[in-house]
Amino acid sequence: MNEKNISILVQRQRSTRRAATIFLAPVAILMMVYIFYPIISTFITSTYKWNGISAAKEMTGLENWITLIKDTSFWIAFKNNLVIMVLSIVIQIPLGLALATFLDFGKKKLTIFKVIWFIPLLMSSVAIGFLFTYALATNGGMISTISKFFGGGNIDLLGNPKTALLTVIAIICWQFTPFYMVYFMAAFTNIPYDVFEAARIDGATRGQYFWRIALPLLVPSMKSAAILSMVGSLKYFDLIYVMTGGGPGTSTELMATYMYKQSFKTFNMGYGSAVAGGMFILITMVALITMKLLNGKKQEV
Repeated sequence: MNEKNISILVQRQRSTRRAATIFLAPVAILMMVYIFYPIISTFITSTYKWNGISAAKEMTGLENWITLIKDTSFWIAFKNNLVIMVLSIVIQIPLGLALATFLDFGKKKLTIFKVIWFIPLLMSSVAIGFLFTYALATNGGMISTISKFFGGGNIDLLGNPKTALLTVIAIICWQFTPFYMVYFMAAFTNIPYDVFEAARIDGATRGQYFWRIALPLLVPSMKSAAILSMVGSLKYFDLIYVMTGGGPGTSTELMATYMYKQSFKTFNMGYGSAVAGGMFILITMVALITMKLLNGKKQEV
């Protein structure tokens, strides 16, 4: 290669780097302003005693973090997040896969079901929270009315510490299962139709095609869906805050609702920032462990 060609190659590389820098700069700036700076600011604020309003701040060092480690309410909230995470994965992903399979086999004949089943995902979480708060009210609610019709009494699902969290999880699954339905419908489109035709020609039933061919091909999509469900469950806030506010007691308290109360109800912004920091660390750890396990299993295969 002569000097002229080398010079042209160097110029192209410089031009490529320059173009990449120009196109990536806006994204990098937005990430710095809206992601990295808030995270760093949160950890800095967690070292202060501050009400979030006044200009006066008192440096306390790691006092908020020491309190957080000993705070049973925070760990109860973390446990509730884990319960939501596990049950969301166990319920939403299989149910979403079942609905997607049903629609994939039915093709255009079942288009109406795509629209009907997708409606919950179009609704605001706050609106759904208010809707089910009234629907599950002790007096005049849907469940209590049905119970009275059969001769029973009022049923308070949201006010009972034993049933409140499970009730909220059921509503969360009702809202977000359509997302995984659409997700798996998209995954089905990545399976060539020739594979289905070949299986049918070889005498495979629809059940055999699903369990022995389609399902193994959908495993990567199921892993991705599990990660999405996991991260979403660990930072869930709005619907639960509207429906129960974390109550009764701490039965539905989550890390996000606990952080909000500490920061904006008791005006303990320093400790609220420590809760947010702890939430960030725990979510990151759970996500990394889960991804490590999934990637490890993939390598073994």
